[in-house]
Amino acid sequence: MTDELFLFWWICVRCKHYRRRCMIRAPCCNEIYDCRHCHNEAESMSKRVYDRHELNRFDVEQVICSVCDTEQPVHRTCTNCGVKMGEYLCEICKFYDDDIDKGLFHCDDCGICRVGGRENFFHCNKCGSCYSIGLLDNHSCVENSMHNHCPICYEYLFDSMKDTAVMKCGHTMHRECYIEMIKRDKFCCPLCTKSIMDMSAAWKMIDEEIEATMMPDEYRRKKIWILCNDCNDTTEVYFHILGHKCRHCRSYNTRSIAPPVLPQE
Repeated sequence: MTDELFLFWWICVRCKHYRRRCMIRAPCCNEIYDCRHCHNEAESMSKRVYDRHELNRFDVEQVICSVCDTEQPVHRTCTNCGVKMGEYLCEICKFYDDDIDKGLFHCDDCGICRVGGRENFFHCNKCGSCYSIGLLDNHSCVENSMHNHCPICYEYLFDSMKDTAVMKCGHTMHRECYIEMIKRDKFCCPLCTKSIMDMSAAWKMIDEEIEATMMPDEYRRKKIWILCNDCNDTTEVYFHILGHKCRHCRSYNTRSIAPPVLPQE
């Protein structure tokens, strides 16, 4: 690789988030950054708490060519040296990127750019975000579920750069947080406590353990009321130290509750 090619390659990859040949001027603080993520990371570390802020991508009006340092309005090619500042340009999001293999596309309903190929995603109007086509008519809708923070790491989900997992209950979290939660044997949604996967094999194992575990005489006929986290049904069952099975959906994802109060005459 010649020195000229190496220099050009270095300019392309100087931003750790995207490959591009331009920087942006943040109108909120009038500073120059490689991208809005670089801006947000730097400004979130400001010593003065009141100076911390995030950049609204739609407010960007000026970009600086990384090859000739010319500042200019958002445009695909530099008005001075003619270099293409990014193979992909969204003039709505003011977003440049050379890595078109990511399948970049702008979703009008989301209002931002997504990755993965438009043909592989659909926009769920109730959930308020783009989901994999495999979830079309195959997920529980929760209104604006993506316009929330990940319940594990608390990063905002809607415009996060990380992959997202949609659980059976319809709530969402980062896929890496989901996988870590499973590794720690946590199988309930942190938001609604419903089971996040098919637990029938686990319930069968608990059935076998309960059958093999005899309760002491003083507890053998003891009954308690339970609420099922999966179907929200309440029922009275025999107490057992290993778990309490919902009579409606056969789940062990239950919790004990106070007995219902009968109406008085």
